[in-house]
Amino acid sequence: MSPIADTASMLAAASHIDPVFLDSPLVSDIGLDAALGCQLLAKNETANPIGSFKGRGAELFAATALRPGEAVVCASAGNFGQGLAYAATRRGHACIVFAAKTANPVKITAMRRLGAEVHLEGADFDAAKQAARTYADASGLRFVEDGAEPAIAEGAGTIALELHRVAAFDAVLVPLGNGALLEGIGAALRQLAPATEIIAVVAQNAPAMKRSLEAGTPIETTRADTIADGIAVRVPIASRLDYLRRCCDSVAAVSEAQIFEAMRLIHQHLHLTVEPAGAVGIAAVLADPWRFAGRRIATVLCGGNLSDQVRRRLLALA
Repeated sequence: MSPIADTASMLAAASHIDPVFLDSPLVSDIGLDAALGCQLLAKNETANPIGSFKGRGAELFAATALRPGEAVVCASAGNFGQGLAYAATRRGHACIVFAAKTANPVKITAMRRLGAEVHLEGADFDAAKQAARTYADASGLRFVEDGAEPAIAEGAGTIALELHRVAAFDAVLVPLGNGALLEGIGAALRQLAPATEIIAVVAQNAPAMKRSLEAGTPIETTRADTIADGIAVRVPIASRLDYLRRCCDSVAAVSEAQIFEAMRLIHQHLHLTVEPAGAVGIAAVLADPWRFAGRRIATVLCGGNLSDQVRRRLLALA
C-alpha cells in the first residue's frame, strides 16, 4: 500500500508543476457571504489551461513518477484525463484515456485537443476504469489510477499550502470523488492547521465514498446518477480508504437541487461558471447552514468544464 500524501513533497512540488496551475485566485463576495450566513473564501481552480485543479497532481506525477518515454493509460470523467494529457504529452509520453460513453462531450473534446487518445467504453466512469485497466494489462502499459497515486494527491495538496499562507479557517469543504483532492488537502492541513475542521462533500446520488468512509470498508453502489460527473464514483479505491478517513472529520452529502443552487450563487456573486462538482462545497453550506453560521469557511471550485446542456440550464437562470 502506498503511503499517505507527504507534506514535504507538496512543499517541493512547485518546481515540478507548470506555474499556470499554481497560486490560483482566492475569491469572495460579501453578497455571497450574506446569502450563506458565513464568511466564505473559494480557491478558483478554473482559470488554467484545463479548467481544473487536476493539472497540479498530473504535473507532479508525470514529472516524478514516469520513466522516459513511458506511455500511460487512465480512466477519467474528463478533468483528470485533461490534466494527464497536458502533463504527459508535453514531456514526451503517450496518453491513452478511457471515458464512459456518457461522458461530458466538452471534456472529451478537450482531452483529444490536449493530445490524448480517447476510448469511450462503458456506461459510467467506473465501467470505463475497468476497461482502461484491462487495456493497460493487455498492452503492458502503465495504468494510472487517479486517487491511488500519492504524487497526484501531493500535487492537489499544494492548494492547501496556498490556503494556509493566506488565512486561518474554521473549516474547509472538499469535493470528494476518488479522493486525491481530499487526501492532499487533508494531509497538509492535518499537519499545518490541525484545528481546522475538514469536511468532505459528496453528491447524495453518488454515496459510495460517504458510505465507505463511514463504514470503514469499501461499499460499492449500482449507480451514481448525479449532475456532478466529476465526483460520480460507484466503486471506491479500497487501498486509500484508511488514509482518507484520517484526512477528514466528516462527510456531507448534498442534493442535486443544492448543487445547482450553489452553481447559480457562484455565477451570480463570483461571476464564475463552475461545474457541478466544483460547487458542492457551497452546496454543503446550503444543506446545513446552522453548522457553518458565522464561521470562516474555505472551499475549492475544483473545475469549470460544464457540458453544453448544463451550461444552458445555468445561464437560463442566471
